Amino acid sequence: MVDRRRTQIVEMACKRFAERGFIGSSMRDLAADMGLEAASLYTYIKSKDDLLEDICFGIGNKLIAAIDEVNDIYFNAEEKLRSAIKNHVEIICADPEASKVFSHEWRHLNDAKKNEFITLRNHYEQGVTEIIETGITEQIFVEGDKRFAVLTILSTVNWISEWYNPKGKMKPNEIAQKLADFVLTGLKKQT
Repeated sequence: MVDRRRTQIVEMACKRFAERGFIGSSMRDLAADMGLEAASLYTYIKSKDDLLEDICFGIGNKLIAAIDEVNDIYFNAEEKLRSAIKNHVEIICADPEASKVFSHEWRHLNDAKKNEFITLRNHYEQGVTEIIETGITEQIFVEGDKRFAVLTILSTVNWISEWYNPKGKMKPNEIAQKLADFVLTGLKKQT
C-alpha cells in the first residue's frame, strides 16, 4: 500500500511540476490534488525535493542504461545512433510529463543532487559522443564539431517532451525514424 501510494504521489508531482514548475508547486497543492492533508504526504515521502529527485533520476537512469546498452553492442555508428535516438525517444514518449520535469526542473535539485545529476547527464553525453567518434573513425560521419553535434542531437530529442502528444498522429517509432534520418543527413559523409 505504501509503495503504491508513493507511486501515485510521484505521478501527481510529475503532472504538477510539468504544468507549474517545481517552484510554482507546493506540498499543500499536491496534497489537495491527492485528496490528502499536507502532513499525510510525509508518511510516503521525505520532502518536495525527494519527489524531484525521484523524477529526475528515474528518467536519467533509464537513459543511462539505454546509452550504455547501445555502446556495448557491436553495431556500426549509424546503427548505434539510430538505436540511441530510438531508445531516447521511447523513454521521453513513455512519460512526457516526467521527461519535461527531467529536462527543465533539474536546476532546482539541491546542490549535492544537482552535481550528481550533472555527472549523470555528462555520462550520457559522453555515450553519444562515443557514437559520433566511432562514426568519424569508421569514416561514416564527417569530421566536425563533435560537441555541437552531440548537443544538437540531445536538444532535439529532449525537446520532444514539449510537443509530443500520445494521441497525436506520430508514434514514438515514427518520430525516432524521422529524427534519426534528419540527424544522419547532417552527419554522414557524402558518397
